Amino acid sequence: MNELGDMAAAQRPLHALNRLGFGPRPGDVAAVAASGTNAYIAQQLHPQSIAVPDSLRQRIASYRTLHMSPGALFYEYQLPIIQTQRAYRDDKDALQRALPELRKKGRVVYLEASDARLLRAIEGPRQLQEVMTAFWFNHFNVFVGKGFDRFWIGSFEQDAIRPNTLGRFRTLLGATAKHPAMLFYLDNWENTQPDSPGAKNRFEGINENYARELMELHTLGVDGGYTQQDVIALAHILTGWGLPNGRGNFNNGGEARRRPFSGLDLDRHLHFGAMPAGDQPFTSAQFFFFDADRHDFSTKVLLGETIDGGGIAEGERALDLLAQHPSTAKHLSYQLAQYFVADDPPKALVARMAERYLQTDGHIGAMLETMFNSHEFWAREYYASKFKTPYEYVISAARASGAPVTNFRPLYGTMALLGMPLYGCQTPNGYSNTRDAWLNPDAMMARLSFATALSRGNLPLEHPPFLEDDAMAAGGDAEPKPPPVPTAKNPDAGAKSVRFDYLANRAPAVPKMTPPDPQQVAMTLGNNFSIDTRAAVEAANPDLRSALLLGSPEFMKR
Repeated sequence: MNELGDMAAAQRPLHALNRLGFGPRPGDVAAVAASGTNAYIAQQLHPQSIAVPDSLRQRIASYRTLHMSPGALFYEYQLPIIQTQRAYRDDKDALQRALPELRKKGRVVYLEASDARLLRAIEGPRQLQEVMTAFWFNHFNVFVGKGFDRFWIGSFEQDAIRPNTLGRFRTLLGATAKHPAMLFYLDNWENTQPDSPGAKNRFEGINENYARELMELHTLGVDGGYTQQDVIALAHILTGWGLPNGRGNFNNGGEARRRPFSGLDLDRHLHFGAMPAGDQPFTSAQFFFFDADRHDFSTKVLLGETIDGGGIAEGERALDLLAQHPSTAKHLSYQLAQYFVADDPPKALVARMAERYLQTDGHIGAMLETMFNSHEFWAREYYASKFKTPYEYVISAARASGAPVTNFRPLYGTMALLGMPLYGCQTPNGYSNTRDAWLNPDAMMARLSFATALSRGNLPLEHPPFLEDDAMAAGGDAEPKPPPVPTAKNPDAGAKSVRFDYLANRAPAVPKMTPPDPQQVAMTLGNNFSIDTRAAVEAANPDLRSALLLGSPEFMKR
């Protein structure tokens, strides 16, 4: 690939590390330069070939909730809330006393998902897989603050997104379509044919939310050639795609139809492991439920193709049509090229990627290979042209510092402060990855404060997670107090719960992390700095030199 484009040879290793990953850690630039960018890219495109350190595997395995099925998560964290609400339905004061502790217990799901995401992004060697996990989660965005999704957000990433980041798009599309986090977030679990036997209570009409976003955002794109009639047809095709309600075939009518699991027999299902064989709606494989009683079995026409009434098979056929459509190939190619190459990606590159998508039956890795093996990707004009999002900036700074992170709270707290709370985008279109969305004076000041805190060792990254800063400053101990999960009313909860005193320009009362060595930071980043930046660093006090590097115009871009 080195013969492609007009980018200088010295720039290529850092370019590859910044685009295929979240920037270099100490020694990465030299390693990629030694092995060659060809070898690095080929390896990243096949993450299974990259060994994961045992220490990282063990830390990921320690996040218990990350490996639980959606039903098990519901049973452990939401069911006690339902039981309490039922037990105290006539005693509001007792209910208000009991609920906060139960909800606090459930925050562990958000915290473990967040920690695992950042741990893999900062320390994981499979950098392209981590970039694509974040990319596809954003593409198929769900909001952690909406109802039951606060318990399903980690499972959605772990089970639906992560295994399918570089495979066939149709597999990824199907996994997201059937995951309870998506079914709940975009309301398809309520989607019901009005005159069907199951049309009762809240299940009494068509809900077009998921069908519209499935075409506009997930597949065809806003200009993908579909009509409102196609949205309506797709919504009818997807009637009955939803969640189990608790017992038997999970269709209990009445109370059971008002929300997922509301018909659960609490006495019978009190202990997850004791449920009778064949009657466990909480296993991962059985969690998605097609309710034939709420489905529209009539013939539909979607994108010009007639689809006969056939139950769940109709939905599978619709997903096939959407995944195979040329508009989907173009839309996904544009999105990927915008992320990896330029805010306004080259049209010729997008066209070639779309062609490769159609030739390979929607193989994501093949599209990426076409892009990475293009003159455009290695064009000098696109070097360091992408402005980092808050997520990319914070992770790349942590990687460049080389700091061993055990407490991720200051990192995702800073992301929230910068307007990009992890799992906190309320709208289904996800966060923007373009310069205009993130470059503003307030954000730059916050980034510089973060860089200063990191360079002076003020961030408690090496302390036990969630330890209160006030107690550390006083030299005492504190009860761990995890931050609240973002909600629709308070999407920046993670930021507001974190004391940002350590972002002030003062030394910490006690050491919180080892300050990064500025010479090491400069070497890690390939000494890729302008004359002005170099002069400012040389003139600064030693404890501010890393801050000037991590807050420089060069480091703000990738």
